[in-house]
Amino acid sequence: MFVPSQESGVGKMSKWDGKDTSFINGHRNTVIPPKANFFPPMEEMFSFHKDNEGYHVELPASDEHKQLIFGIRPCDARALAILDMTFKDAYQDPYYLNQRNNAVLIGLGCTNPYDSCFCTSLGISPGESNDVDLMLTDIGDQFLAEPISEVGKELIAKVSWVKEATEADEARAKEVKEAAYHKVTRKIDTEDIKEKLLPAFDNQDYWEKVAAKCLSCGICTFLCPTCYCFDINDELVKKQGARFRSWDSCAFPIYTKMPMENPRLEKWRRVRQRVYHKCEFYPMNFGVIACTGCGRCIRHCPVNWDITQTLNNLPAKV
Repeated sequence: MFVPSQESGVGKMSKWDGKDTSFINGHRNTVIPPKANFFPPMEEMFSFHKDNEGYHVELPASDEHKQLIFGIRPCDARALAILDMTFKDAYQDPYYLNQRNNAVLIGLGCTNPYDSCFCTSLGISPGESNDVDLMLTDIGDQFLAEPISEVGKELIAKVSWVKEATEADEARAKEVKEAAYHKVTRKIDTEDIKEKLLPAFDNQDYWEKVAAKCLSCGICTFLCPTCYCFDINDELVKKQGARFRSWDSCAFPIYTKMPMENPRLEKWRRVRQRVYHKCEFYPMNFGVIACTGCGRCIRHCPVNWDITQTLNNLPAKV
């Protein structure tokens, strides 16, 4: 079972020790998104060694244990559904699916969103989710539990101390959800966003202004719950080693570097790429914006770069 934790000094989903229950009350969204539980920052793909008969490859052991993620927010649950489109639908990624297919998601409604959150602009409610197995709403001295999937129904059936919710409980849950929804005040206009972005693609002046203060540090992509770019490297010591994949970022100058050229050498091209991948290219391929409005890229950016300002101030079509 994984729960929101500050044990490592950075908020993330960590294994529960079975004792500390502080994560239930008052925690806000984690810094590192739950995608790290399914798509780790660094992951061994296989190991190898060489002997007189040649190279021998060994795949990592498959983990068949169920992974229960408790307290996932609706924005991050939606992000996993978006990642599924790449790692499950577009092609079958065995490393991701090994964890994802054995996961149970217990959502926890967000009652205290950050001022950098804008999930409601992406059709997400901070208090509701159809992307989890079981959804919990904090209604004061107890939680209202709503089974979403068959797995969620099975979980409820196995717990003997769960009691039927009253009309008062349901009314209180509705109030909590509505209050949380209205606390999300940052907005972006997603109507016809693809059509608005297309004419701005070649507007170099605009993208240079937008990218002026960017440090190309990659924090926005590493902490984004839907970014999935990775690099692959081999580690070799004498006659044995391993191949790893690790998170990569389109913000880095060498991200697209090839032997003869780098098509995104300029910073403004890299910033533009991130915006267009989220709101133009991903919708073209999968029909959904690859952003959930979690706000991590805004609140953790060292120079306060704000994607909502970029999208809301797109130059008018000429």
